[in-house]
Amino acid sequence: MGMFDGKVALVTGAASGIGRASVQLFAEHGAAVMASDVNDAGGAETVRLVREAGGTAEYVHADVAKSADVRGMVDATVAAFGRLDFAHNNAGIPGLGLTIPDYPEEEWDRGIGVMLTGVFLGMKYQIPRILEHGDGGAIVNTSSGAGLIGFPGMCPYVAAKHGVIGLTKTAALEFGAQGVRINSICPGTARTGMVDEWLGDSAENLAQVVALHPIGRIAAPREIAEAAIWLCSPASSFVMGIALPVEGGYTAQ
Repeated sequence: MGMFDGKVALVTGAASGIGRASVQLFAEHGAAVMASDVNDAGGAETVRLVREAGGTAEYVHADVAKSADVRGMVDATVAAFGRLDFAHNNAGIPGLGLTIPDYPEEEWDRGIGVMLTGVFLGMKYQIPRILEHGDGGAIVNTSSGAGLIGFPGMCPYVAAKHGVIGLTKTAALEFGAQGVRINSICPGTARTGMVDEWLGDSAENLAQVVALHPIGRIAAPREIAEAAIWLCSPASSFVMGIALPVEGGYTAQ
């Protein structure tokens, strides 16, 4: 018996990296999972991997910055599996490495749209569906170590990730007493496609990023996803409104 048998989870940014690992872990623990992304090929691969391992998953295309897409994503989850218990709002895009005066306004809008408005829209449509069945549930929002401190060259990313923490705390206070526990995780750097793109396949860049983490390495995506799954599990039943660092000591310095 898995701890999530009979439960349903929704994960955004599920085509790769932390999102894919989250889908896989939810499924390994018995949940039926809806994977969502704008990368349809990657999303299909995530579903294939879950099914190959004996789990249950479907995929839906959704741009989390668009209200109609997010509403449709949540409706598709309930239509496919009958309910919604957990959500991991994880979709993200990298920064450009430019200072604020040089940052294109359209890229600012896109970053805030995906990583902050996307979390708002996710919870806006997820929370009512979780409340429908009366058993409660949990939502985890992906912030970042850069949601706890500044980081130059990534102004929309840092601003959005700081905002996710405040949004999470507000949502937790609004719905915790109704049985929906809402928390955020603050990952350090994990070996994902987005990070590989950011590092540019440079051993020097990788070494510099590793040096930022006192643990002496960067994370595997599954290590980050484990924290998200724990925050949805009965083991975290009295945990609400936190921003959990999962960052190898990055913000402890």
